[in-house]
Amino acid sequence: MPNPVPPSPVIEEVTKHDTSSVVSVAGHPIHAMLVTFPIALVISTLGCDVFYWWSADPFWPRAALWASGFAFWFGVLASIAGAAELLLVPGIRKRAASWTHAVAAVTLVSIAGMNWGLRLGDAEAAALPVGLMMSALASVFVGIAGWHGGKLVFDHGIGIMVSSND
Repeated sequence: MPNPVPPSPVIEEVTKHDTSSVVSVAGHPIHAMLVTFPIALVISTLGCDVFYWWSADPFWPRAALWASGFAFWFGVLASIAGAAELLLVPGIRKRAASWTHAVAAVTLVSIAGMNWGLRLGDAEAAALPVGLMMSALASVFVGIAGWHGGKLVFDHGIGIMVSSND
């Protein structure tokens, strides 16, 4: 009779607390789908500011205005989905990385909103140096929030669908 394979400690940890997404489409968490937009747009805003600093082409502050605005509004949408997951799923709520990720993400959205708001009056005048510094700070918070979001996925299995056959 073959010796049964012991269960994986990783699978045991992931399935210990229910972390099933309640804000999802066909089992895929909406928060995970939405966060790619503010991440890309925050980094794009930084790129626009750097290109403006390098070239002085007035196209770049206009592009940064749009990128920062969409970064903020997509960040708000991703934050709503993420907050719903945090508040409605006990297995997510009990992990410290969830709260660290939430604080970093809210800070990021706040910085993105301020960055956009500064540009609304005169995008070209706001681009240097304040806009560039705000974009750099927002990019740092993309890294911080992303690091803790990655910990939730890779270390705690948040958003991963595990079948009993695994």
